[in-house]
Amino acid sequence: MSDKSDTNAMNLVESAIEASQKAVVARSKEAGEEAQQPRGPVGLDIGTSNLVMAENKGKNVHTVKQVNAFFTIPYSKFTKKILVENDISFFEKDGQFYILGNSAESFATMFNTNTRRTMERGVLNATEVEGLTVLRALINTLLQSPQKPNEIICFSTPGEPTGKENSVVYHEEILKRFLSEIGFTPMSVNEGQAVVMSELADDNFSGIGISMGGGMCNVCLSYLSVPVTTFSIQKGGDYVDSMVAASVGESATKIKLLKEETLNLSRDPRTRVETALHIFYDELIVALLQNLQRVLTTADKLPKVSKPVPIVLAGGSVKPKGCRERFEKMLRKISLPVEISEVRVSEDPLNTIAKGALVMALAEEI
Repeated sequence: MSDKSDTNAMNLVESAIEASQKAVVARSKEAGEEAQQPRGPVGLDIGTSNLVMAENKGKNVHTVKQVNAFFTIPYSKFTKKILVENDISFFEKDGQFYILGNSAESFATMFNTNTRRTMERGVLNATEVEGLTVLRALINTLLQSPQKPNEIICFSTPGEPTGKENSVVYHEEILKRFLSEIGFTPMSVNEGQAVVMSELADDNFSGIGISMGGGMCNVCLSYLSVPVTTFSIQKGGDYVDSMVAASVGESATKIKLLKEETLNLSRDPRTRVETALHIFYDELIVALLQNLQRVLTTADKLPKVSKPVPIVLAGGSVKPKGCRERFEKMLRKISLPVEISEVRVSEDPLNTIAKGALVMALAEEI
């Protein structure tokens, strides 16, 4: 490699590190808003519950969120007129309107039922025949073709679920093909590694990044930015929602809204729903930590780290107050081959993965 190439590579790395230390300016996609046409590298979190796009703009990282869900209603000319007048994102197929994103949750709440998901447990939903078509339509609500052809886009992918091999290959390759078709050069990043890249610049990108999302929990032990061990468990916020819903006789969509708006894990539960949420949150954290202990204990090659490393938690499922303290309490009950310095929650849990993907994209910019 020439000196000039070395210099360019170092400049890209410095730019990426600088982006990891920027604040996030976050917003949800607004009704009727056109998709963005990126002017530089892009980070894209393709989560079971949400899609989040991140761009590097001036002094901040800017993100736009869209709910990764849909709802179908029968076709009629009158309904179409109302949908168009209210700037609701949708498409028509086989006598159905597919209501996309944020509006889908409103429809599901109104009908007291659940939204449908393009993804399940972190990967494409095999039971939804139109799931891939809908996911593409949802991504298109956020992204247009880039201004510069073949712009780098780094998108999140799950780690291999424990006990399953090559189960994410199809998911990853399908997304790469679609993003290539709309003019990007796609590359993938493990969700747990994205947490590390977003949050651990001051720790030389060494530590354990955990993304507790809707469909699964993803974990990465990183040393000096190198992912040493990655894995996932196919339990997350959706699992909590569905188990609570089944236990108390409510829809999972309603439980999800209640969880996001009112759940406080730092106080004793006051209602039947809160009691169930506490029970299944505890079960989720225990399952995550037991798998972390098993995977790290049986790993072939762990780095000899001279000092304790942090654990950083991100993803929508860590947002309830008291989640970190509950995690810490249960962490003290297990033994890990790596000493932990602290447990902290990322500054902006819903946007951490997209920001970390952006950091990777900036480091790989052509």
